[in-house]
Amino acid sequence: MRRRLILPVIMVLNACVPVTQGGTPSRAVIAESTLPPMKTFGRAAISRPAVSNANLVQDFVDLSFQMESGRKLPVLTRFEGPITLRLTGAPPPTLTGDLRNLLGRLRNEAGIRITTTTSATANITVQSVSRSEIRKVLPQAACFVAPNVSSIREYRAARRKAQTNWTLLKTRERLAIFVPNDVSPQEVRDCLHEELAQALGPLNDLYRLPNSVFNDDNVHTVLTSFDMLILRATYAPELQSGMSREAVARRLPAIFARINPRGQSGARTPADPTPQTWKEAIQTALGPGAGRTARRAATETAVRIATERNWTDNRRAFAHYAKARLLQGSDPVAARQQYVIADRFYAKSTQTQLHRAYVATQLAAYEIANGNAVRALRIIEPNIETARTAQNAALLATLQLLRAEALDLIGRTTEASAVRLDSLGWARYGFGADWAVRAKIREISALTPGNSPV
Repeated sequence: MRRRLILPVIMVLNACVPVTQGGTPSRAVIAESTLPPMKTFGRAAISRPAVSNANLVQDFVDLSFQMESGRKLPVLTRFEGPITLRLTGAPPPTLTGDLRNLLGRLRNEAGIRITTTTSATANITVQSVSRSEIRKVLPQAACFVAPNVSSIREYRAARRKAQTNWTLLKTRERLAIFVPNDVSPQEVRDCLHEELAQALGPLNDLYRLPNSVFNDDNVHTVLTSFDMLILRATYAPELQSGMSREAVARRLPAIFARINPRGQSGARTPADPTPQTWKEAIQTALGPGAGRTARRAATETAVRIATERNWTDNRRAFAHYAKARLLQGSDPVAARQQYVIADRFYAKSTQTQLHRAYVATQLAAYEIANGNAVRALRIIEPNIETARTAQNAALLATLQLLRAEALDLIGRTTEASAVRLDSLGWARYGFGADWAVRAKIREISALTPGNSPV
């Protein structure tokens, strides 16, 4: 399984993508920082909106019996009994705390019996290695999880053998997660959340899910309440490894009635499957390898399919977002209109507030560039707490830096300085090395009329 395999820069303001200046950010650079201390998050305070159990049954089955590639999984697999996890390699300082917080949530919210160990016989090994080591085996992967191995060396030797074939698994006994140690602390944490969720539970992603890390739009970066429900159901005593899709589906209604009683009254919303052609169009539009003409055609295809299927959900919004991304460099007026359309569709659901916060960075940037500080503040300010609650430091820092620029534009310079200073601790967690943080500051500052890049 690969995290952010196709869409490495989705939902990030163009002006807020760190510009590589002299190489990959390293832990040494972070340790020698001249910026304010890094800020980190504590235990997540995840909201628990009511989710229809009828929908959860369908989502669980679709997530658990298919791979991201589309290959079917014949049986349910999970760990049976208590799970042990060990950390190896050269982990960055923030990884230990983030792992501790995540394991605490898995125990408390998903009811999973998981503890740490130093034993080489651990069920799950999280190996912290360099990004280049990961890309030697999977060139486009940020991080990944593999079955029946405990090190990246062992995976290299077994990657094309039955040993690492997920479709042949009958149960889970030994897995390895490979995360980079030379990227920003947030990227390490995000990898940890997604890959550990897939090591424990579903191996699929579904674009239709608005409130989950099991979605290739990569909006959610820490496990949500939906994800915890799916994982709690995975480890329900009524289920076990080796059960067929049909057998699992029969038991799920009673399981969700027990673990999510609030969802019993919710009506089932028929799930409109996401066509493979739409997925391929999104991947072509926003992934690596395609030329501009092919990307442009792909965005048109994604919007056309979404329109023809009468989607009004997050997938429709995401298609317009992808189109805006492509137009941003060549036709900013048209791009802004696509962002407005994306925001309009995201606004139809209470489960897409985080999506709207990402769009807000784009729309606010346009307003600042046009000197409309008051409009920019109106867009930015409602989304800051959303980013904080979602524990997305990169997004939070971006919103704060944009807010500081807008405050400067209307002469509230003292307040702007305080906001900008507060953003730096979050930027260090979200973007990593000093050069990446400073590049972010310069790029957002350059949005303001009259400013020029330093």
